[in-house]
Amino acid sequence: MARTKGSQASLTGLKVKKVALKLFARYGFAAVSMRKIASSVGVQVGTLYQYTPDKQTLLFDLMFNHMSSVLENWHLEPHGLSPVEQLDRFVRFHIRFHVNHPDAVFVSYMELRNLTVENFNKLDRQRRKYEGFLENILILGRDRGVFQIEDVRLTSMAIIAMLNGILTWYKPNGRLPVKEIERIYSEMALKSVNIDQ
Repeated sequence: MARTKGSQASLTGLKVKKVALKLFARYGFAAVSMRKIASSVGVQVGTLYQYTPDKQTLLFDLMFNHMSSVLENWHLEPHGLSPVEQLDRFVRFHIRFHVNHPDAVFVSYMELRNLTVENFNKLDRQRRKYEGFLENILILGRDRGVFQIEDVRLTSMAIIAMLNGILTWYKPNGRLPVKEIERIYSEMALKSVNIDQ
C-alpha cells in the first residue's frame, strides 16, 4: 500500500526529532547546526524548517515532550498505596523510565542553559509538577508519622539528585541488572527518611 503524503511527513518529522535528540546528546546543542541535523536526516536544510521553525523550538519540543512522557507514565503507576510503598514505586519508576531514555534525560538536564527564559519557565513548571509528586509522598509519610523528615523540599531534591546520578555510570550490560539497582536505591531512599528495610 502506498504511503500518503501526510504520513510520510509525519514519519520525517519523527525522524527529525529522533536525529536531533541523538546529535544534541552526543555533541551538545551549541555544536549542532540545522545543516548537520538536515544532513543526518537526509533532507535539505530548507525542508527541515517544515518541521520546526528553529533550533531553539526543536530543543524545547524535545525537552517538553520528554517531561510530558514522564508525567504521563507516572500517572499510570498504582496509587492509593502506603507512603512507604509510594516512595518505593517512585524510586523504581524514576530509575526504570530514565535508564530507558538516556539521550532524552541527558539533553533535558544538560541543555537547560540553552533554553530561552520563556521556554525554561514552561519546562520548569513541568519539572516542578513531577518533583511535587515526590514531595507529596514525603509529606504524607511525615504527616502519618511514618517518615522522619526535617525539610521536605530539601529531602526531595536530595532523592532526585541521587536518582539522576545513576545516568552518569549506568550501562545496560553492567554488573547489576536494573531491578537490583531499583531495589538498592529504594532502600537508600527509604533510609534517608529513617525507614530501615
